[in-house]
Amino acid sequence: MFTKEKIRCELIKQLSVDFNCNEEDFYSERNVLTIPALNEGRRMYSEKVNFFSMVTLGQNAIISADAKMHPFLKEYISDKQGIWLFEQDNIASVEKELSKYGEELWHSHHLFLPDTKPLKIKPGFQVKWFEENEIGQFYGDSRFPNAFCEKYEPGRPDVLGVCALIDGKMAGMAGCSADSRIMWQIGIDVMPSYRGNGIGTALVGLLKNEIFNRGAIPFYGTSLSNIYSQNIAINCGFYPVWTEISTK
Repeated sequence: MFTKEKIRCELIKQLSVDFNCNEEDFYSERNVLTIPALNEGRRMYSEKVNFFSMVTLGQNAIISADAKMHPFLKEYISDKQGIWLFEQDNIASVEKELSKYGEELWHSHHLFLPDTKPLKIKPGFQVKWFEENEIGQFYGDSRFPNAFCEKYEPGRPDVLGVCALIDGKMAGMAGCSADSRIMWQIGIDVMPSYRGNGIGTALVGLLKNEIFNRGAIPFYGTSLSNIYSQNIAINCGFYPVWTEISTK
């Protein structure tokens, strides 16, 4: 059974693999600089290592970057608290340095972990579930860019989806990808004409419950400005835990 403490420990274990650092580094006040590595068990968002990536859980920052960046980064992190390295006035200098190597920053991701209390959900719509072998039909479907990947990704396969049907029409879809063995990321899409009726919250809540039932940890990611998506996460018992940014 998962507890809040166990979930956080599992997250730190995962991030230490992803950022090629020690678990103890996330409990430190000092910023940590590492070399990227394709460690076994990492979340596979790319087959190549990121030239630069950075993460914080709200205290220090862990930076995994190509060795060519290290002289700059050692000075960059020496006098700054980790959480402020993500602010525009600080990140701009990183972007300038990256440009020397033909690299550029991509989106920042704001990520949420779940509480462990099962949600009691009485959806006002028909619910249809899709298992991993049924999800392929939705690849390339422009209605569901967040619920599922653009195509089958063997490194982080889409493993489960749940759909809201209203009068026989798909009103929304929540899906999850197994980003690692134990951490499954939720995405949600609600059709424009059905938004504002609690469909997104209900679908994410149903999926969150089922992921726990299957012995995995659900997590949720969104962007800084996507308030609608953040509210869905909060309404389903998710809370903000960490932020990541990396090169494109």
